[in-house]
Amino acid sequence: MDTADLIEVLADRLGPASVLTAQSELEAFQADLLNKYRVPALCVVKPANTEEVAATVRLAREAGVKVTPAGGRTGFAGGAVAREGTSQIVVSLERMRSIRALSPVDDVIVCDAGVTLAEIRQAAEAADRYFPVSHGGEGTSQIGGMVATNAGGNNVLRYGMARANILGLEVVLASGDVWDGLRALRKDNSGYDLKQMFVGSEGTLGIVTAAALRLQPRPRERASALCAVPGPQAALELYNTVRSSAGELLSAFELMPHSGLELHLARAETTQVPLSGRHEWMVLLEAETSIPDLDLGGLLERLLGEALEQGLIEDAAVARSLAQRNAMWALREGMAEAQASSRLVIKSDTSVPVSAVAEFVDRATKAIHALLPDAVPIPFGHIGDGNIHFNIGAPPGMSAETFASNEARLSDAVCDTAIQLGGSISAEHGIGQLKLDKLRKAKSKTELEMMQRLKNSFDPDNLMNPGKIVEADDPALKQEAQS
Repeated sequence: MDTADLIEVLADRLGPASVLTAQSELEAFQADLLNKYRVPALCVVKPANTEEVAATVRLAREAGVKVTPAGGRTGFAGGAVAREGTSQIVVSLERMRSIRALSPVDDVIVCDAGVTLAEIRQAAEAADRYFPVSHGGEGTSQIGGMVATNAGGNNVLRYGMARANILGLEVVLASGDVWDGLRALRKDNSGYDLKQMFVGSEGTLGIVTAAALRLQPRPRERASALCAVPGPQAALELYNTVRSSAGELLSAFELMPHSGLELHLARAETTQVPLSGRHEWMVLLEAETSIPDLDLGGLLERLLGEALEQGLIEDAAVARSLAQRNAMWALREGMAEAQASSRLVIKSDTSVPVSAVAEFVDRATKAIHALLPDAVPIPFGHIGDGNIHFNIGAPPGMSAETFASNEARLSDAVCDTAIQLGGSISAEHGIGQLKLDKLRKAKSKTELEMMQRLKNSFDPDNLMNPGKIVEADDPALKQEAQS
């Protein structure tokens, strides 16, 4: 079967409206969010259910055509875009929008892969429950993609990444078979935990079509505060102080540099910061509990008052209303959005041990200034779990084109610094196409060999999302492993 026959057979099996071939229809699926990768696809297939996904995979396998799964396409690493030089179809899960079950007693919600994070959180809230994974793209991000990339977000400190909130999965394998692992068990010690093979696999081992997700009691009380701190070391000490007293109540602890906030303020024009004066560093922290009437605001006020006396903070504001809380988070999310939309900012996604956060910021700053003296460091993010997005702004007056020519060496400097401190080149955005070379630098030969064996076992024909993480029988990896 050639590619033309494949498209015809797919249209016959799924219906013509489910197979997109017009260039105007393909456009949105042929580029990533940051527009770094733009690769043509043979067609975009939109299955309505799991069996149609399986049929699509079987037909693609028969035709020898590769498959690129796509969710909400909010990733930063090019994971949902076809690889240059390959003949691929894109399989979009966006029509698979059913919430199959929700049990407050079991604290579980079972949903199709195309359901968005916002829809999951809303459904949980309607049942007086809480799905804690949260990030800025929740209105677009789909649960299948979040599973495939092991999404993080703002509440990892308390609730863990996507991996920690997944009880079971349904997956279409490279063979076209369907694995039904949609179990809602908290304890199942009957062999390998197969679902974890697919979490963070970026569609290279199979296509996630549904997930059983762990729910939590809905928070009844929440308190947020914005603090000015002298620097990252003080922020780290503040984290340790608050964490020691608030314990598991602490759900978020975000580092925000003025260099990043400036981008947001310039873009928003009217946004105000609820602290007096200019501060080079700020922290946004939040505590929450399902216990009603617990005075979290009073707890934060006491802890921050003590921190002020110790010199760990310079100023602080505790939110007195939902509107004030939302305004604080708008600063944090607006800062990230302003950077994501700018051609004059290089994005990063590194993590280090929490104890090494301040040293990482210092060493990475020195490393990029050694390469580009007037570059603007913008290290921000989840200090409570060690995930600092060390983004880099262009020197004043430098063109986007000239700045882009420096991207590779600046990104390498940041990633190398993270690796030297025992960290990771990707904390929550995955590898995709962006970090293939960096992955080989960050992982040991043994780790790379293990990944290779998994890929060969699950997808020996290299059908599923080729060119991401590892290829089946990748000669380059074999050579590296043998050297």
